[in-house]
Amino acid sequence: MTASFASPSTAALPAWRDPARWTTVADVVAVLLALALPWSTSLVGILGVVLLIVVAPTIAPKQFLALLKQPICAVPIALFVLALVGTLWSDAAWGARLYAVGPAAKLLMLPVLLYHFQRSSRGEWVFTAFLISCALLMLVSWAVFLHPALSSKPAEEAARGIFVKNYIDQSQEFTLCAVALAYPIIMLLRTGRTAMALLLTAIAFSFFVNMTFVVVSRTALVTVPIMFAVFAFLHLRWRSIVLIVSAAAVFAAVAWQTSPTLRQTAETFSRDYRIYKERGEPTSIGLRLEFWRKSLGFFVEAPVIGHGTGSTRGLFERVSAGTLAGREVIGNPHNQTLNVAVQWGIAGVALLFAMWLLHLLMFRGDGFATWIGLLVVVQNIFTSLFNSHIFDFHEGWMYVLGVGIAGGMVLKSAATAGEPVPPDRR
Repeated sequence: MTASFASPSTAALPAWRDPARWTTVADVVAVLLALALPWSTSLVGILGVVLLIVVAPTIAPKQFLALLKQPICAVPIALFVLALVGTLWSDAAWGARLYAVGPAAKLLMLPVLLYHFQRSSRGEWVFTAFLISCALLMLVSWAVFLHPALSSKPAEEAARGIFVKNYIDQSQEFTLCAVALAYPIIMLLRTGRTAMALLLTAIAFSFFVNMTFVVVSRTALVTVPIMFAVFAFLHLRWRSIVLIVSAAAVFAAVAWQTSPTLRQTAETFSRDYRIYKERGEPTSIGLRLEFWRKSLGFFVEAPVIGHGTGSTRGLFERVSAGTLAGREVIGNPHNQTLNVAVQWGIAGVALLFAMWLLHLLMFRGDGFATWIGLLVVVQNIFTSLFNSHIFDFHEGWMYVLGVGIAGGMVLKSAATAGEPVPPDRR
């Protein structure tokens, strides 16, 4: 709806006050942010601040306040406010309390993105930029895998094809891109645009090949089937589902036989659990079980409003004892629900679940933006069983960008079509 800014009253404005120009600048910054996300944390933080600054001149206060009152915005804001207020009853040092507020602060970007992309026509540019950036990272991952000296990461990570960040972040990106392409591929095939569909299929397949033979996280192994099941249920006929499942089974069988990396990753599930139970060693799965068990105990101690913001590490220090795994101290229990429950009790969990539910409901229906938004929320919910992916920097920004941009596009589409907005979108 950027054309709506070009009214006679705004045409005479100087360039630095023209909302249409600021909208274009904000779109460019959002594209740059999406390009930077797979590669850098500091640049994403800087561009996030810049985006807030350049969106500000385009905001009509009355409309923005009306958006803030909608549950899709009000609940994430309330979760941040709870994190801020939760510093008052925490017994952690004030530095730890304020530091723990930071991961929730990115939720404040959601209303800004929803507002902006409800008016912008360039939301797909941002998603395309993220896809291109991830595809480039995938090529670099192959180069590093073949020549580890190209990476500045430690030798073990370089040998696994990691150029920047870590294998969990990389797997999250590649998984999201690969599964997200399923929708445009199907739509292109239905309209006879076979060449473009084959190109996107090749890109999606390349992501899966990289995860098969280079490196993949166990979280991705668990969530990929769930994400594809959601797509199949929403967009495919039963005959197509059977064909795709058969093809996927063949690919999985070939990958299992030809990829030592994939077998090793899958086999660590049972191996890590066995080592933890028999020796008490701090394996990945063993530590998670230890963190979850202790976190449930902390939640029982303060079930209503929790122990306060930033209290988690101190609680783990208090009960550190026993086996090597039992002596581990951490500020993040590697489960989003438990992370919230320990600090803010049932009040925090209610807000977290309400946010996920409201954002799921926002992405009902058909369309590219609806599919992207739904996929982002589904991925975040299920990966948050094993990590705190709302509060983690990389995955948290994937959620904020995906939901904010796709949600704005969905709201704009509903308004353009003249359709009544469902209660959860008002």
